[in-house]
Amino acid sequence: MKARVYVMPKAGVLDPQGKAIGHALEGLGFAGVNDVRAGKVIELDLAETDPAKAKSAAEDMARKLLANTVIESFRVEIA
Repeated sequence: MKARVYVMPKAGVLDPQGKAIGHALEGLGFAGVNDVRAGKVIELDLAETDPAKAKSAAEDMARKLLANTVIESFRVEIA
């Protein structure tokens, strides 16, 4: 079973990578970009066949390792 974990900086947390991307886009002539937030997507191929158990396992992985829950939020999708 495939799981995708989307990790993003929490609202109010500085995002220097997002700021750098925004500045670079402006430098390349892309106008109208008000804000950029940069995150990551982690794809997992899980042996679990039960979607609820797979989602629970992926959420546990995100809490323990994949996301720094102090400054990042995450969501999990099962496919």
